[in-house]
Amino acid sequence: MTARILVVDDVEPNVRLLEAKLTLEYYEVMTGHDGPTALRLAAEHQPDIILLDVMMPGMDGFETCRRLKADPTTRHIPVVLVTALDGREDRIRGLDAGADDFVTKPIDDVILMARVRSLVRLKAVMDELREREESGRRLGVDTDSAGRLRAAGGRVLIVDDNPRQGEKVLARLSDEHRPAIETDPAVALIAARGPIDLMIVNVAAAEFDGLRLIAQTRSTEASRRTPILAIVDPADRPRLIKALELGVNDILTKPVDPEELAARARTQVRRKRYADFLRQKLDYSLEMAVTDALTGLHNRRYMAGQLQALVGRANHGGPGVSVLVLDIDHFKAINDGFGHDAGDEVLREFAVRVATNVRAIDLPCRLGGEEFVVVMPDTSMESALMIAERIRRDVGGAPFRVMDGREELTVTISIGVATSQAVGETPEALLKRADEGVYEAKARGRNQVIARAA
Repeated sequence: MTARILVVDDVEPNVRLLEAKLTLEYYEVMTGHDGPTALRLAAEHQPDIILLDVMMPGMDGFETCRRLKADPTTRHIPVVLVTALDGREDRIRGLDAGADDFVTKPIDDVILMARVRSLVRLKAVMDELREREESGRRLGVDTDSAGRLRAAGGRVLIVDDNPRQGEKVLARLSDEHRPAIETDPAVALIAARGPIDLMIVNVAAAEFDGLRLIAQTRSTEASRRTPILAIVDPADRPRLIKALELGVNDILTKPVDPEELAARARTQVRRKRYADFLRQKLDYSLEMAVTDALTGLHNRRYMAGQLQALVGRANHGGPGVSVLVLDIDHFKAINDGFGHDAGDEVLREFAVRVATNVRAIDLPCRLGGEEFVVVMPDTSMESALMIAERIRRDVGGAPFRVMDGREELTVTISIGVATSQAVGETPEALLKRADEGVYEAKARGRNQVIARAA
């Protein structure tokens, strides 16, 4: 998997060396030499990963990272801090600034490439979610994004057979999160399929194979998206690299530093919450794309697609389909006399009465304004007329309470009914016949059901 990588370092030989190594691995490389340039290039070109030197004059790597993560247009880009510093304070400072990982000079090429591949996979998933979110926004669907970056209160599963280390991790995370320890990998694998924000696995466990647990977690659909923080022995290079190849989200080396643990857990929980937010927003966007926001019924777009399929099936020898077109009588008078809010209340109550008087297989939809349609699969004209009459009686049989119950309105409807009969029927022709029934019902005095045959 190739990617576009931005390398930022004020020392030209360092830039060229990293550029050469990454180019040999078929990555596309851009370069910069200071913090402001990094901010500009990241915003303009949206790289997949940023390798950012810490020690730069003026704006150092910590501040540059902090600004990248504060900008909504670049906060999703993984940042790897490249540093000659190996102190815990610097690592924690970088993590608090939003860094996704660290590479220490002199750079270990194998570990660098493993980390890059791991972050590229993560970025690809996030990009897909963000692209779908943007598609929903273009459709006019949006949700409140407040709270999506919260990093506290996460449900953390610690999988470790080392009691001392496990208790140490548990104690440190208990201040911010809801951690639990599990020593049985089979039980942990089941738990990971639930609502877990982070799984911490001791890869060097004596009683179970931590790498196998990671592989099983990643191969199961229900737990594939669970973030994994692997605790590894820094001297065990093969195991560290294999953990990254298997798809762990982050690495924590032994002995576990409590503050670094807290900072890395915070980062992973925040990222999980953001990914969950995007997925929920996508689900909401898809729902709103086929739902009328006022009444909760299906909208015209959804109705058109379903009716097209049902009519096509009927044309090829399948069961017939009937439609009801329903129009609220004198609805303009309600809006003019009581206001549009009262009109909306009538529409919502009307939708409820329609939905409760049709069958489970029927599709009640709102076309727009005061006009509604019920699509009725596998339904004869006689059955459709019976259901239409039931709806008409229910709507007119009890007043509609509006304006917090201060007003009671008598509402009636005119309904046109049509059933597909001839080969070559089209959805447009079927709806037109039902619509003609509505016009005839209104011409006869309203509050009627009129059937129009083919």
